[in-house]
Amino acid sequence: MPEPKSAFDATYPCDFYEPAELFEPDQMYTVPEIGRLLQGLEADAEVDPDTEAVLVDWAVPWVMVHAEDMVVGEPLEEDGPGYYGLAPHAIDDADSEDGA
Repeated sequence: MPEPKSAFDATYPCDFYEPAELFEPDQMYTVPEIGRLLQGLEADAEVDPDTEAVLVDWAVPWVMVHAEDMVVGEPLEEDGPGYYGLAPHAIDDADSEDGA
């Protein structure tokens, strides 16, 4: 059910990280790990299953929106998760923005 904005003490900008801000260039991450990173947690932080489900729900569309700046790695095990990391051009773009 929608709520009036006046019901909230404060509202905040809806800013999300760019992949180059979120990922280490030499690492690959699962969707649950990406969800944790988007919340400012460590990729391996312990979260309860209900929280993890919400984080995954947020991470999936973020991955889709930023797909052009990412690469995909096949699961390391037959029934394991896929992994995502920075595309080479996203690393180069981040370096050039930093003045490197």
